[in-house]
Amino acid sequence: MLSDELERTLNDVFRSAHLRRNEFVTLEHLLLGLLDNAEAREVLEGCGADLDLLRERLNRYIAEHVAVLPEGPGETAASIALQRVIQRAVMQAQASGKSEVTAAYILVALFAEKEAYATILLREMGIERLNVVNYIAHGVRKTEHESSPHPDRTHPVEPTRKKRAPSALESYAIDLNARARAGRIDALVGREAELERCMHILCRRRKNNPLLVGEAGVGKTAIAEGLARRIVEGDVPEVLADAHIYALDMGALLAGTKYRGDFEERLKAVLKELSDKPQAILFIDEIHTVIGAGAASGGAMDASNLLKPALA
Repeated sequence: MLSDELERTLNDVFRSAHLRRNEFVTLEHLLLGLLDNAEAREVLEGCGADLDLLRERLNRYIAEHVAVLPEGPGETAASIALQRVIQRAVMQAQASGKSEVTAAYILVALFAEKEAYATILLREMGIERLNVVNYIAHGVRKTEHESSPHPDRTHPVEPTRKKRAPSALESYAIDLNARARAGRIDALVGREAELERCMHILCRRRKNNPLLVGEAGVGKTAIAEGLARRIVEGDVPEVLADAHIYALDMGALLAGTKYRGDFEERLKAVLKELSDKPQAILFIDEIHTVIGAGAASGGAMDASNLLKPALA
């Protein structure tokens, strides 16, 4: 059976994927969730992983490459690879005579999926299955000498250099302008009138928060993406010429919020960074879901109350 902590982690992983409206729960969702599991964190840190960089790259990969469910009712399903990893971890635990499957067994089982981006990312950081097994079995940390078969040779790598921690916007929001520049947003068709009205509201000095209301699948999100594309192409009023649109990723914002204040701290950090960018526009998809979001993590306030001052 799965340990209580691993069950909580897997529940968080599935909840995060569902909130992102991803079609499948992938190994990247799994590894991202394990970063908030105490045992998995200890193992990864012992093997020399940069957890902040891991989180940043996994969030970016999920946002850019994992398929999203079409608007409307839909269920997020576990991917075949995820099912294989869990089954493999269970068999490994049973073969070792253990009664519980912990996050450590999941990490070991993950390396069998050699083509998965999560595994490739760990290997890019110099972490192999043997490093994980050695740390779990013997507490042997991965040292600089172990990472290279020729420790006496000079390498251009600077292992002591501190990497920049990802900002709150990079971790919990999607840069729609960047996606438009990369050609990942299609041209808007059939919603030009609504887009013009949206730009008109945004150009106001006061009461400049447009609310897009409509049935699922009618193109509400497409309007925000179309605006980002118009901004990148320079086809907007002068007031919006330097605007930058970020889409709040509620799944990433809630993932791993186990302790009181975690959610509030993340959302406040996002709002603080947005306030430092005078031309920033925050797009919140399915805004009705922010009512009560975060309250389950033990926070005194939900997202709607935290957003009120910014909307005033």
